[in-house]
Amino acid sequence: MDQQKQHHIDLKPGDVGRYVLLPGDPGRTEVIASYFDDAKEIAYKREYRTFTGTLLGEKVSVTSTGIGCPSAAIAIEELIALGADTFIRVGTSGGIQPDTINGEVAIVSGAIRDEGTTLHYMPAEFPAVADLDITLALRKAAQDLGQPYRVGISQSKDSFYGQHAPKRMPVADRLLDRWKAWTDGGAICSEMEAAVLFVIGSIHRVRVGGVMMMAKFEKRPETPEEIEEFAKALDINKPIRVAVEALKTLIEADRAKA
Repeated sequence: MDQQKQHHIDLKPGDVGRYVLLPGDPGRTEVIASYFDDAKEIAYKREYRTFTGTLLGEKVSVTSTGIGCPSAAIAIEELIALGADTFIRVGTSGGIQPDTINGEVAIVSGAIRDEGTTLHYMPAEFPAVADLDITLALRKAAQDLGQPYRVGISQSKDSFYGQHAPKRMPVADRLLDRWKAWTDGGAICSEMEAAVLFVIGSIHRVRVGGVMMMAKFEKRPETPEEIEEFAKALDINKPIRVAVEALKTLIEADRAKA
């Protein structure tokens, strides 16, 4: 066994760049890597799949985290141990606000810690906040691409079905009351990883941000036309393009500081 390799992500020093995109789904890593130059698959162990290539001549990587804060925490911890210091979470989320339009992207400035993993890192009062430079770079990328977006707070949760089928849960009243609070408070989306990535980023003094495509399931598409329209609206390439363009902005800004 290679003692230099990180146990879970199966990567060793030199395998990844300082800039890393973090989808949840291993299947999306190959899609994201197609936006890099000369991308190659480096490792695939458990839910952690990694490709490395270049952007603007700079070494960049994409590593999947799996679903939820526990596995995302492992991924970012081990990537930081390998020298990565700039991370953008790229994924999907449920829109919270009633006027959410399918296909808008959420640029996440902070996260509600409605999960358990971060309590093993920091007390509940400590906020989960995204890096400002990344947040601004994501906003600029969305504007430049003409991609509809919102900047705001995400709810990071532990239970997918607690959101999507709350009425069948024994704690339905609590879930519904809290969802109303998130809505009334102005939270824009619900997902399952941002809070822990932001908190760990704060602890390790690395940059972490997030961009998520939002879906609002008022009614399931039924006709072929509705299904096609729905799939087009929820094209995962939308947040990916925003994240890649933001990385380019960050790379150029970092070079200017050097």
